[in-house]
Amino acid sequence: MSNISIGLMLIGVLFVLVVMGMRIAVALLAVGFAGVWIIRGNFDLAMKLMSIAAYNGVANYLFATIPLFVLMGHLVSISNVGKDTFDVAETLLRKLLGGLGIATVTANTVFAAVTGVSIASAAVFTKVAVPEMTRHGYRPSFSAGTVAGSSVLGMLVPPSLLLIIYGVLAEQSIGRMFIAGLVPGALLAGGFVVMILMLARFAPGFVFTREHLEQKSRRTEDAPKLSGRQILLKSLPIVILVAFVLGGLYSGFFTPTEAGGVGAFAALVIAVLRRSLNLRRTWSVLTQTGSISVGILVLLVAAGFYSQMLAVAGIPNAIGSFVQNSGFGATGFLVVYVLLVLLLGMILDSSSILLIVVPIAAPIAQGLGFDLVHFGIITVIAVEVGLLTPPFGISIFTVHATLGDRRTSLESIFAGALPFVGVMLGVLVLIALFPQLVIG
Repeated sequence: MSNISIGLMLIGVLFVLVVMGMRIAVALLAVGFAGVWIIRGNFDLAMKLMSIAAYNGVANYLFATIPLFVLMGHLVSISNVGKDTFDVAETLLRKLLGGLGIATVTANTVFAAVTGVSIASAAVFTKVAVPEMTRHGYRPSFSAGTVAGSSVLGMLVPPSLLLIIYGVLAEQSIGRMFIAGLVPGALLAGGFVVMILMLARFAPGFVFTREHLEQKSRRTEDAPKLSGRQILLKSLPIVILVAFVLGGLYSGFFTPTEAGGVGAFAALVIAVLRRSLNLRRTWSVLTQTGSISVGILVLLVAAGFYSQMLAVAGIPNAIGSFVQNSGFGATGFLVVYVLLVLLLGMILDSSSILLIVVPIAAPIAQGLGFDLVHFGIITVIAVEVGLLTPPFGISIFTVHATLGDRRTSLESIFAGALPFVGVMLGVLVLIALFPQLVIG
């Protein structure tokens, strides 16, 4: 049996193990180790390559970006910055038709710019936005779907953990990946806003309850109004964080790792000034940060070893040659690749998809002439769609679990988030057709 055949069989084994519920890191390590051992017939070589992958994962200075941004996200979450951001957006947009939905998207966009974690956004705004939208006559399914749909901005608007993971896997600059996510993130947020306005105008039954449409008695104008001073005070923390993190990063004053450190420190100062920290909360923040960070770093180590196995088997070169000789060309490859990622998004989580497909696809894409930064943005948007599609849809499950309301079913939240999926697919096509929109 050829090395290529063994490698392809092992990729199939990896999919089976992951679908059966095995931890993705364990599956990657096991398949990578077995592959090197079988192909080279050398147990010591497999052990040596695994130790090199582990050392590179620990020694890489860039990996410090992950725990720093995770820590910043947790500190921001417990400081009620997300609630304050929503309150400000609600006050400023309350007169618009569908204003609370737009406020949720706006607040989620700003919140994403300092956390980079979709799940954190989904959990925060489920508690903050859904009750407020429901109180003002929005359908519970649309309210929950809006939170779930807009929460995916955390995976594209920098700093984003998915952009960091892709940058590490594809060996691309994290700073370039962050900058490249700006325009697509803005397009996605703008698309969500336009979609909400259109639905509220032309399909109000999808947005508002029947009672609200019949009685017209509850309006978003009834929302509590904030004074100019209150708006300033509630906006100040998020403005400071965005200025420190994104301003320093895009001006070139900070590296991504330094931006993470400065952002985490600024978030700590805000949490202390707001008296959001006590011993119990501090311990919880540190343990959760450690747990998430270690989990991601182990995944990256495992993915590095998996990539080495693929290289030993010659899989990327073989698939690249097949694509070039098949007549598909760059466009055909991209279409097939995106469809594959969308399909995987229905059964796997975002990180797992990146860890499995990027080591194979990135070298092929580069050989076909794709800019890997542009290819990465396409990949992340396609992966994001999986956060909102059944049966996995982790953002949907997060909103449903956080909401804890039996009257709002999973199916209804999936339905409420469906228009957001349509906007994401539209932006995906736009980014693929016009690479110049990615400015990284």
